[in-house]
Amino acid sequence: MATVMRRSVTALSLSQSSLAPCSRLGRCQIRRAMCSGAWQEGESEAAVRDVVCLGSGSLDEVGSRLDRLNFAISPALVRRVIDSCSERSDSGRRLLRFLSWCRSKDPAGLGDEEHDRAVAVLARMGDLTAMKIAVGDGEKDGRRMAPETFTAVVEALVKAGKEDEAVRLFRGLERQKLLPQQGPGAGGEGIWCSSLAMVQTLCMKGYAREAQGVVWHHKSELSAEPMVSIVQRSLLHGWCVHGNAKEARRVLDDIKSSGCPLGLPSFNDFLNCVCHRNLKFNPSALVPEAMDILTEMRSYGVTPDSSSFNILLSCLGRARRVKEAYRILYLMREGEEGCSPDWVSYYLVVKVLYLTDRIIRGKRLVEDMLESGVLPTAKFFHGLIGILCGTEKVDHALDMFRIMKSCELVDTPTYDLLIEKLSRNGRFEVAKELWDDATKNGIVLGCSSDLLDPLKTEVFRPVRPAQRQASQNCKSLIRTKKGTAAGAINK
Repeated sequence: MATVMRRSVTALSLSQSSLAPCSRLGRCQIRRAMCSGAWQEGESEAAVRDVVCLGSGSLDEVGSRLDRLNFAISPALVRRVIDSCSERSDSGRRLLRFLSWCRSKDPAGLGDEEHDRAVAVLARMGDLTAMKIAVGDGEKDGRRMAPETFTAVVEALVKAGKEDEAVRLFRGLERQKLLPQQGPGAGGEGIWCSSLAMVQTLCMKGYAREAQGVVWHHKSELSAEPMVSIVQRSLLHGWCVHGNAKEARRVLDDIKSSGCPLGLPSFNDFLNCVCHRNLKFNPSALVPEAMDILTEMRSYGVTPDSSSFNILLSCLGRARRVKEAYRILYLMREGEEGCSPDWVSYYLVVKVLYLTDRIIRGKRLVEDMLESGVLPTAKFFHGLIGILCGTEKVDHALDMFRIMKSCELVDTPTYDLLIEKLSRNGRFEVAKELWDDATKNGIVLGCSSDLLDPLKTEVFRPVRPAQRQASQNCKSLIRTKKGTAAGAINK
């Protein structure tokens, strides 16, 4: 019996020593305060944080442990506890239980500001169940959410693909007359409108049909400037994200006929929608229809920039329309399109050249880009080197790496990529040279030095098509012979 007691005491001491320092400190403060019957300054807050944010055990134990603390609930203490829980992504349910406990003990200690703060924290955590329960509790208490909190809640629901629940929440708050309100803001920001926030949030994720329903039910609120302009541009963006070019064209024509201002982002949204539709259904119409939209932009007074042409170049690259992509880039370089290409334009064209095995032509285009004064980023070279390594053009990848070093844009991911690829291909000496070069330049590599050891790294040896075909023929011949032998035995 003594041995068993000693083991239990030892196990208890080890488990207590393994607790986090802040947790041990909070529990010592709790025991000292409960024994003395009084809290020292700051100890009550630390004890509550220990129970709500860092505590262990079931959710049912949260309320009983808070009852034993016997502390005074204040708005300042509740705010600090909520802020502490926001730093931990796994404390959403315990925070919800803390809010319920505060409502039952002292409703005055949990004001509207504190409740809004807690709901916003739950929304950022992504705990939608806890967030909806907290919002429901606020509705029962007749609380009106702040505009920022309402936007955070709606965005969390829409981001999770629960746009119907977001609309139902909006309708429910509208029936109870609890929609957030905000007067003119500082700096002339104008009146915040909950229906406008709802429309923008839905359109951001492509739920334009649901957004149109909100617009139809709130015509009186959204029919005056600047609301109507924002709503129409939001609907255009929503239909473009949804991929419905027909509805997007209808909204675009309505905006133009109403005289509302249209900028480059709206036209780029429509161009992106049309190009991706043609990429899926009619790649031959990519250039003609895109050029018509660019002409329409100029006639409306909006000058296309490189981002507009990059949309077209990206779709041409995905469709492997090499000649058309190269032609568009050539016109941009010659100044015939009214804007010069940036490094993204060159990257999109060089990428499709590499993918279609036009290596020399792509390298020449990179050299022309540098001679013309267009400065790329490390991402430009890293992407091209990755394509060359993926297509087993490692020597050309090393050439591109030398150009990258001449531009003083070398970074750690590129070294890691090349060292691993060379090691997997059995070129350990070249990989070792790159490793030494990176060490010499003070670059901390992310890959392991075990890659340089032939005994630890498995070398990839691709099978040639002729060898693969011969192997398949040999296997079929063996199966045929086995079948013949089996038939002879059966006879």
